[in-house]
Amino acid sequence: MIFDWIKRSACIASVAFAIILDRLILVSDKQPKAEAPYFFYLLCILGVISIIWFVAAVFNEKAKNKLLSVGPVIAGGILLLNCINLICSKFALLPVLFFPSLDRVFGVFVSDYQLLLECVASSFKLLFFGYLIGGILGILSGIFIGFNKTFAYWMNPFTKIIGPIPATSWSPLVLSLFTTSYQAAIFMIVLSVWFPITVMTSNGIQNIPQSYFEVADTFGAKKRYKILHVGIPAALPSVFLGLFYATTGAFVTLITAEMFGCKLGIGWYLNWQKSMMLYSNVYAGLILLAVLCNVVLKLLFTFREKALSWQKGLIKW
Repeated sequence: MIFDWIKRSACIASVAFAIILDRLILVSDKQPKAEAPYFFYLLCILGVISIIWFVAAVFNEKAKNKLLSVGPVIAGGILLLNCINLICSKFALLPVLFFPSLDRVFGVFVSDYQLLLECVASSFKLLFFGYLIGGILGILSGIFIGFNKTFAYWMNPFTKIIGPIPATSWSPLVLSLFTTSYQAAIFMIVLSVWFPITVMTSNGIQNIPQSYFEVADTFGAKKRYKILHVGIPAALPSVFLGLFYATTGAFVTLITAEMFGCKLGIGWYLNWQKSMMLYSNVYAGLILLAVLCNVVLKLLFTFREKALSWQKGLIKW
């Protein structure tokens, strides 16, 4: 019981400790001054949320279980930010050019929010079209490879030779083949998504127990029915695993592709700010990228739990 109360109050304690240190220890003179104490503002927001969550956990069992589950992890994250604040901001133990204060990093979200929103919208649009095209092609080619031996015979060499090559390695070629860098970026994302989905889909189909199809034959099922109602549903766990691999690969390709001539996007923003030696903006862009990637993965796993309710809880994000 006492241990549960400690876990439930961990977030509040971590935020309070970070606020006390942030207020007591002055920012190093080596660090350029920020426009406002944005890290302190963030801690205050987190503190209010933690208190509300703590109170809700007293009356709501679901909120209590959630707080017991993730509260210590969040408290650890706040403690990590506190350590970074001490090392970079308060004592300036690292070169201030490359390791700016957290006040300056979080201040970027206030001063540059319009441009950051435009970059997120541009990156999401690029990612959406590339992922959609690559996903459709990957699932279709995986189905054909899994169910058609002739197609698999001719397609497998192409998949094994072209697929393992990182999509970003094709940048010199695709930039000369396509008229715009935007089209080249979409092609590279399509390629990075297509390969893992194709491999995992075909592998999932080929590993389906033969007894599934024998039972379908017993009931007089035709080939089309066996593909749509037996093969594909049984291979869905592998398909979603391919989608997960494709998502992480797509983000890597997205950032690299946007650095090759795109006029907007998170990758473009990171490259531009790095060339300007504005590392506070670079770190802000990386934080934004991490949030965007986690949101996409969370949506993917939420959809997975809906589609594969019988596997709910086996794999979480």
